[in-house]
Amino acid sequence: MAASGTGTGGLAGRYASALFELADEKKSLDAVAADLKSLKTLIDESDDLRRLLRSPIISRGDQARAMEAVLDKAGAGDLVKRFVGLVAENRRLFALRQMIDAYLAELASRRGEITAEVVSAQPLDDASRQRLAEALKRFAGQRVTVDLKVDPSLIAGLVVKVGSRMIDSSLRTKLNRMQIAMKGIG
Repeated sequence: MAASGTGTGGLAGRYASALFELADEKKSLDAVAADLKSLKTLIDESDDLRRLLRSPIISRGDQARAMEAVLDKAGAGDLVKRFVGLVAENRRLFALRQMIDAYLAELASRRGEITAEVVSAQPLDDASRQRLAEALKRFAGQRVTVDLKVDPSLIAGLVVKVGSRMIDSSLRTKLNRMQIAMKGIG
């Protein structure tokens, strides 16, 4: 809901729905999802790529060629390459990250899954990921896909967001609460 207020929610949703329908017709929902997850990781890890996506100065053609090179290097499939090329030609790359999220959310919804965004202070090992996924499944009452991110500023602990619920057990938050409580005493 909040995203639609910015103008990118509806836009991202329309593009994602179109891509979803094409991928469904071609029986390549999982392949497209894998390509989009790889692209999402690249966007999250590269300041230069995020600047390319948001830059109004770079021409449509240059953005399209740059994205084509990135996708070629990443080994993306033809459908994702054509989709991102169309997004670049329509000057909508600024919303590509939201389009990816909308596609993945639609895929999860159709499969009866929900996505939990988990931010940890350090990368989680496979056993910890599995235990976390099982605990979230019990909590949510349905299949859960875990989207893991690392933020060393948390110091320790996790921040978990499932739907509209957020559980923050990070040491950073606990220290902030303690600091606020101590200011009230003095």
